[in-house]
Amino acid sequence: MPAAAPLPPVPAEVLDEWWEPFEAFLAHERRYSRYTLRNYRQAFEDFYRWLEAAGRWTGEFDSLDTRQLRDFVIEAQRRFDRRTLHNHVSGLRSFFKFWLRHGRVPRNPFVGVPLPKLEKRLPQFLTEEQMKRLLAGPQRLLENESIDAFTAWRDRLAMELLYGGGLRVSELVALDYGRIDLATGVARVLGKGRKERVCPLGRVAVAVLEKWRREFARDTGPAAPVLVTPRHERLSVRQVQLSLKRYLALADLPLELTPHKLRHSYATHLLNAGADLRLVQELLGHASLNSTQVYTHVSMGRLKDIYRKAHPRA
Repeated sequence: MPAAAPLPPVPAEVLDEWWEPFEAFLAHERRYSRYTLRNYRQAFEDFYRWLEAAGRWTGEFDSLDTRQLRDFVIEAQRRFDRRTLHNHVSGLRSFFKFWLRHGRVPRNPFVGVPLPKLEKRLPQFLTEEQMKRLLAGPQRLLENESIDAFTAWRDRLAMELLYGGGLRVSELVALDYGRIDLATGVARVLGKGRKERVCPLGRVAVAVLEKWRREFARDTGPAAPVLVTPRHERLSVRQVQLSLKRYLALADLPLELTPHKLRHSYATHLLNAGADLRLVQELLGHASLNSTQVYTHVSMGRLKDIYRKAHPRA
């Protein structure tokens, strides 16, 4: 099957005039992550190419109506899954909101444009027993002399922080020693939108961190990264993802599970143990309680299972 033809580049003058000011606003004022900037740019470029191909590009974005944007959404469904389409439209709504405030467009044409409904997907998570198997992986490989002590303790620390602190993988690799208080066992984490939150790390994660810091860290200054490569360079998100797959295979768990699923497990296990929903929202750094409530569906299923097994009238 022949490779798909490369997409035509968006003209530099279009990017300079329309994209660059919006990107600067997102990066410096809203402090969006580079992943969000990348996704929003993809949405902008895709929308521009659609306008160009349909003969609707006039050099401005001020003459679009709802009917045209419905056509765009219908056509985009052939190229993107529903969740990606929702994310793209969210980025384009923000784009038009920005230029509406700056007087370049008369309205936000994406407001009110209907989108296909999203499937309600419950978050994947590991049971407590599965988490134990996963977290034991580095020590097993070390005992078998399959990996060295540096790698074993670093990889265990990464998983302990993801699960013990509920960190996003991007927050994990960005964590510096200056943001951790070992005496209290908490970390100050910069989450989405550069918002800071306090994350208790848990007794086990702190113990592993202390050993790592004492025996393997070369630089423990305030700006030094906690997780590093053997060359003592900051570990990347991709490296964490790849190392996790090794331990998933060792624990006979699905390889498609990502580091984010350890965060899902963290939230689910807290709620299963009776933690307050708003507390879990704060620990996760969710701006809206709706983002956290998805975990109650998982926990409710667990409660119903316990009820069925334990109640004589179940």
